Amino acid sequence: MNTSLAGKHAVVTGGGSGIGAATAQALVRAGARVTLMGRDARRLAAQRELLSEHGDIAACISVDVCDESAVNNAFSEAASNAGPVDLLVNNAGQAQAAPFAHTDMALWQRMLDVNLTGVFLCTRAVLPSMLERGYGRIVNVASTAGQIGYAYVAAYCAAKHGVIGLTRSLALEVATKGVTVNAVCPGYTETELLRASLDQITAKTSRSEQEARDILVRHNPQRRFVAPAEVANAVLWLCMPGSESITGQSVSVSGGEVT
Repeated sequence: MNTSLAGKHAVVTGGGSGIGAATAQALVRAGARVTLMGRDARRLAAQRELLSEHGDIAACISVDVCDESAVNNAFSEAASNAGPVDLLVNNAGQAQAAPFAHTDMALWQRMLDVNLTGVFLCTRAVLPSMLERGYGRIVNVASTAGQIGYAYVAAYCAAKHGVIGLTRSLALEVATKGVTVNAVCPGYTETELLRASLDQITAKTSRSEQEARDILVRHNPQRRFVAPAEVANAVLWLCMPGSESITGQSVSVSGGEVT
């Protein structure tokens, strides 16, 4: 086991499945104490059981990252359980497709709340302690949708572009304080978000699931979907010792789709 992160307390939002679960596993294998956060308490508990054999899962905390009060309470609980947060992985997110003309205010606001405001609230909850101690690693799981545009997901793209803008701005603000802020930007990844996209394509068109997969996989020059563990490895790299000079970056994990 790599113990490079021994003694560090990490929080992973959206930690119940997919990229969040893979990231939590990578961090505990590196010796970090990990607090899992997410909306579904049962999923978090299941992940805790799976991951506990690899390392220290400090706590599972159910929270809606869009709720300011709930976020503040969750991070206070996390700090009281395992100490100040050293590493924050803002992974919680949601995607929903709709033509721009059919994107109503409810959909627009939901995409901004979950994907952008949640990052803001969670980061704000941990930043003062990081600045006080002169150390912190914040990694925002954005998307290639934050680097380029995709049709039919204008609200999601706008939110993820916002995450990258927040990342760049905050990185400059804290550049001399021992805190780094970066984003990883996965392409289409084998997660429940991908499954939802496939289901939406098959439901609204006459295409089969395989045809829907073929449509999406064409975006990746390697002609495959990204594995959650590949995204987790990029997150881990940005948290490890030796990454101190890497800040304000948006690292594409997309098989060469974004260069």
